[in-house]
Amino acid sequence: MKPVVALLGRPNVGKSTLFNRIIRSRRALVDDFPGVTRDRHYADALWDDVEFTVIDTGGFLSSDDDYFASQIKDQLTAAADQADVLIFIMDGRAGLSPYDRELADFLRRMSKPVFYLINKIESYKQHDELSEFYSLGIDHFYKISAEHGIGIGDFLDDLVKALPEYEQGEEDEDSRIKIAIVGRPNVGKSSLANRLFGEQRIVVNEKAGTTRDAIELSVEHKGRQFILVDTAGIRRKGKVTRKIEKFSILKSLKSLDECDVALILIDSDEGITDQDITIAGYAEDRGCGAMFLLNKWDLLDKERKSIKKYMEELRYKSKFLSYAPAMTVSALTGQRCHKILDEVVKIHKEYCHRINTGVLNRIIEDAVYREEPSLHKGKRLKFFYSTQVATKPPCFVCFVNFSKAVHFSYKRYLINQLRQMIPLKLTPIKLYFREKTGKIKFSGGSKEDERIFQKKKKHNTKKQKLRKEQSKRKRERDRDNS
Repeated sequence: MKPVVALLGRPNVGKSTLFNRIIRSRRALVDDFPGVTRDRHYADALWDDVEFTVIDTGGFLSSDDDYFASQIKDQLTAAADQADVLIFIMDGRAGLSPYDRELADFLRRMSKPVFYLINKIESYKQHDELSEFYSLGIDHFYKISAEHGIGIGDFLDDLVKALPEYEQGEEDEDSRIKIAIVGRPNVGKSSLANRLFGEQRIVVNEKAGTTRDAIELSVEHKGRQFILVDTAGIRRKGKVTRKIEKFSILKSLKSLDECDVALILIDSDEGITDQDITIAGYAEDRGCGAMFLLNKWDLLDKERKSIKKYMEELRYKSKFLSYAPAMTVSALTGQRCHKILDEVVKIHKEYCHRINTGVLNRIIEDAVYREEPSLHKGKRLKFFYSTQVATKPPCFVCFVNFSKAVHFSYKRYLINQLRQMIPLKLTPIKLYFREKTGKIKFSGGSKEDERIFQKKKKHNTKKQKLRKEQSKRKRERDRDNS
């Protein structure tokens, strides 16, 4: 297992900025106001050929000044217990705080290596204003600027020397199934992530908008590795005004781009809303596998507990995701949650499916024979051959004589035939049509090619017109001479 490093400190001292600087990526949300980070955020880092894991934590507050103070403190304590090396970050601009003193006393009792950092030091003049930090009884501080990268290199050189040695093993990331849990705010995404993870890993509260960042969790189930991504709630665009919420939603949508399967959570108690269907549309546009989860099923009374009614309404509103399975669950009680990952494995198997080219062509040929496409300008639409060009999701290309002549209803018919014959009943399918001209274009159909083609066409037209005029004048001269 890789060595673990935890970043600790009070709110707004620059922990997430340093986290992004160390891992060389903008994984954590950063803003000027305190309290942006609430959960533990993990990421791998590499420095001087030494690999280690970094944990970004929420700001330390001993009192309940913040609504989530107690839960954030529990997350911070868990990160400190798990880490091999602790990094205590203080604010060089704001000076020493009573919370810094309390956290320093807490770290002294941990009996682990601790690195003390004073952040936001951008000039030598600030070095003379740091005398109060020595009242903590610390001999050596690292004076850095996480935002500008000042002093980071020297600090990381000393950090990797203090890390325990470990045997580096090969991790097959391709075999892991990445799952994004998406939905409106307060539908139970974090509760479901904690339920599937097996412990209270993410801060959960009745207050909407608790989760702001995309939090990744590693889960093992029946010998398979899964990456769960808990995302922030996606509200309607018109209701999103704060900058931090806009960034949170962008990260949620990015998680849909990177995942294999999206778990679309719906609040059964509130019913299926238009925003739920909009979020499902985001998943369909990005081509990931999808699964509907009707959460909070335990809150419904007997009169409203009609699965048939809910499923009929869901299928009617989300016809574009007819292939996505649906299930009623309760993240709070764990009802049917143990079946979710088994269903995800089935979706992922079809999501990565590849078919033999010969079999594919026989399926398309048989489908065209049984239901011929309509004529295009009096000419028959011909299918020459088909091939699969990609997986995740399965993508097929059919080469025809008129690519733009294929009606969307006939395209849907061919997709349904592929679903039945392969079969692919739980995954999206992408079907494209390309025109077979018999010419090989090495440069591709760029704008430059189109410009050259139009220029040649204009030149040939002018040449033909000139020849016609010459022929006309010649006939007139012959007529006059006769």
